[in-house]
Amino acid sequence: MFESIRKHSKIVMILLFLLVIPSFVLVGIDSKYFSEKSEVVARVDGNKITQSDWENAHRAESDRIRAQQPTMDAKMLDSPAARYATLERMVRERVLAAAAQKMHMVTSDARLARSLAEIPQIAALKRPDGTMDTEGYRTLVASQGLTPAGFEARVRNDLSVNQILGGVVGSAFVTDAQTGQALDALYQRREIQVARFNAADFAAKVSPTDADLETYYKAHPNQFKQLESANVEYLLLTLDSVRDGITLNEDDLRTYYKENVARLAGKEERRASHILIKAGKDMSAADREKAKARATELLAQVRKAPATFADVAKKSSEDTGSAALGGDLNFFAREAMVKPFEDAAFALKKGDISDVVESDFGYHIIQVTDIKTPRQPTFEELRPSMEKELKAQQAQRKYAEVAEAFANGVYEQADSLAPVAEKLKLKVQTANGVTRTPVPGATGAFANAKFLEALFSSDSVQNKRNTEAVEVGPSQMASGRIVSYTPAETLPLDKVRDKVRTLYVAEKAAELARKEGEAKLAEYTAKPDTASGLTAPAVIARDTPMNYPRPLIDAALRANADKLPAWTSVDLGAGQGYAVIKVNRIVPRDKPEAQRAQQERMQLMQWWSSAEGVAYYEMLKERFKTEIKVTRPSEFTISQTEN
Repeated sequence: MFESIRKHSKIVMILLFLLVIPSFVLVGIDSKYFSEKSEVVARVDGNKITQSDWENAHRAESDRIRAQQPTMDAKMLDSPAARYATLERMVRERVLAAAAQKMHMVTSDARLARSLAEIPQIAALKRPDGTMDTEGYRTLVASQGLTPAGFEARVRNDLSVNQILGGVVGSAFVTDAQTGQALDALYQRREIQVARFNAADFAAKVSPTDADLETYYKAHPNQFKQLESANVEYLLLTLDSVRDGITLNEDDLRTYYKENVARLAGKEERRASHILIKAGKDMSAADREKAKARATELLAQVRKAPATFADVAKKSSEDTGSAALGGDLNFFAREAMVKPFEDAAFALKKGDISDVVESDFGYHIIQVTDIKTPRQPTFEELRPSMEKELKAQQAQRKYAEVAEAFANGVYEQADSLAPVAEKLKLKVQTANGVTRTPVPGATGAFANAKFLEALFSSDSVQNKRNTEAVEVGPSQMASGRIVSYTPAETLPLDKVRDKVRTLYVAEKAAELARKEGEAKLAEYTAKPDTASGLTAPAVIARDTPMNYPRPLIDAALRANADKLPAWTSVDLGAGQGYAVIKVNRIVPRDKPEAQRAQQERMQLMQWWSSAEGVAYYEMLKERFKTEIKVTRPSEFTISQTEN
């Protein structure tokens, strides 16, 4: 039955459309009909953030980042950590917006105008007479998908929100006493000696029995689980694959040659000399008129005797770089000079002299002394580069059409990828041992969580059907099907006995190292003279660890130094063993130079104000009953330094 529906899906869709739409017309659509289906992932001040809100925001954020950094690996943007960062940003924005509303933080029109004028791209649109290029302004904000009113509303909101934390961060201060105490503790140096008890040295003392191994195996089943996996076939549709499937028409290629041969041949270059009379933007109108009059006078002089152009340039040009050369600027192509100068130079014939040309530098008189026209390549010489360009252009235009055929094909012929591969000239690829979550180092489709989720869906696993087409990157779609599936299982003891033994020995060796270290710590503390196996004294600090591991440095600097020498210890973890530390003395810190001291104070001030900002934000989260219902990814770390 379901196979019949699948084969005649278009007919079924039309029937459903005819049945469903009249019911909506007669009874109406509940406004909550669609919104209720989206799971709530967070709440701020009683307002919901839904799964669809989150997905839309992350998609927009990913698109923005890709536009700014086209070479960024797409899988980084689709990682759980990146997605969670988007959710936290959404929560933060809503917390601060709620605070701004409750505290009546309002941005005046004057403050908005000042802020807009401080944006370099907008400031560049200001004309010499002080007016704004309104058309350029509309184009600028439109590039961000906004109208001028929408852009200004967003800036106004940002300014209001920034007042919330800005007042806290901007008013933070640190006293001299606090600065001294904090920096002395941060950069404190201590002379220490260390006795190491390495876990590996105790491994030989561990002789596990079969019963010990079985007990360990049963107590740690997760360490011996084999993840579910699958051997799969998949198709990948990319711009490159669309391009590779394009066959160019010879007539189209020859037309492309005629239209683009000048561009493909290279840029025409011109050699010119000029006479410059400077007139900067800051010059008064009267002085600019004098400069223009001087340039007009020189123009009449060189037009009367063109052969004297170089001599006049040497005597009268105010361009110190070229005047000594008779005004010669050598060869240059388009876009090498300011626009007014370029337009005039490329409009002249060889030997011609321009009218007076005004630019930001002043007034120019230009003489073109030579023209270098590139040789026009033949059709066959340009064929490879033209084919590459034309295929790339056609692939861009054709991708959406092919992507739709790809998506429909893998759905309508769900039992095999071969028909779609044959139709679109794609290669069916294989991968073995694919797991539900991306493995470290995974690339392409298998680094994409959405594709893996579709691949391990119940329909895909049980019925071995094609997945839906999933967008796995910019202009990249994938569909796969499971060929064979291995469910998750705990491997039997006989298969993992060597691994069980290795883990058991490592754990027990670490325990023996710790017990030995704890016993020696007690002994050395009671009878310091009996201490043996200590390293030579070394002065350590947070910025000079002397090759000691970080846990050891932290333990040495945390040890109570009221009575010296002091003894402490630390478990180094991860099978590294145990360490007993003797703190001999606190080494006075060298007084930093004035510049270094100022830098340290400023850094501390930044840390302090940042900490106050974070603390205030956490208070606001509590005040507005903020709740994030999504579990934070284990690899997610974030440093809040907003101000």
